[in-house]
Amino acid sequence: MIDLHTHSTVSDGSDPPAAVAALAHRAGCRAFALTDHDRLDGIAEARREATRLGVELVPGCELSCQWEPGTFHLLVYFVEPGDGPLADALARLQQVRADRNVTMVARLAGLGLPITMEEVEAEAGGEGVGRPHMAAVLVAKGAADSVQDAFDRWLARGRPGYVDKARLSVTEAAALARQAGGVAVIAHPVSLGLEGSSLESTLRQLAEDGVAGLESYYGRYSPPRRRELVELARRCGMVATGGSDHHGRYKPDLTVGRGTGDLEVPDSVLEELEARRPR
Repeated sequence: MIDLHTHSTVSDGSDPPAAVAALAHRAGCRAFALTDHDRLDGIAEARREATRLGVELVPGCELSCQWEPGTFHLLVYFVEPGDGPLADALARLQQVRADRNVTMVARLAGLGLPITMEEVEAEAGGEGVGRPHMAAVLVAKGAADSVQDAFDRWLARGRPGYVDKARLSVTEAAALARQAGGVAVIAHPVSLGLEGSSLESTLRQLAEDGVAGLESYYGRYSPPRRRELVELARRCGMVATGGSDHHGRYKPDLTVGRGTGDLEVPDSVLEELEARRPR
């Protein structure tokens, strides 16, 4: 069993990196990837605990890319903290995210909601503040029934509190991944907002542009949808990858290794991704 999509307190998860490693071990994972948004800061801590427990860590991150009509997140694997073009891009994205957080909290407060930046930062417990932390504050203050309700009412794209942010292009993000010795995979592809032939033609073009995989075994997808996406990935020359998208209490239905309870990502996926690494 493997899980190639998890988040920690370094971005918008509720579990520290070491705790994510412990959860992967407890679930019976042979390997897991830590893929915090725009950050590699948790890799060292996760690796120490994973090594202690005998679990393989795949170092990675998740990047938000420019996209219409839906949203496009790119998972990047086999990349390490350090210097270089990817690190520079991550630093820029972190600043963009920080500026957006301040603007969003001000907008929410302007809508009469009981929220301050100090409360959001306290909820996050450090770096990597994001919308789930705003949602948790709104829930604690009685302005929403759950994190998902807060997104649906206030924080999702098109809702009153949403503020857009600058993003990388898909081709730019994929090129940065390759330059850093990594591989790029499309996360939760239903979010692209494409179906049928439009989705397939787009994936074929992205494969030509250097995107190596498609997250077909996604935590919240039904078994029939997963099978469709596995076949689609193969037709487009991509690796059919998968992961839970664990965020701890911010996505309480998703657990490391098992997603909503029936996730099974084949171990062979990791070897297929390794084979796509730049040489």
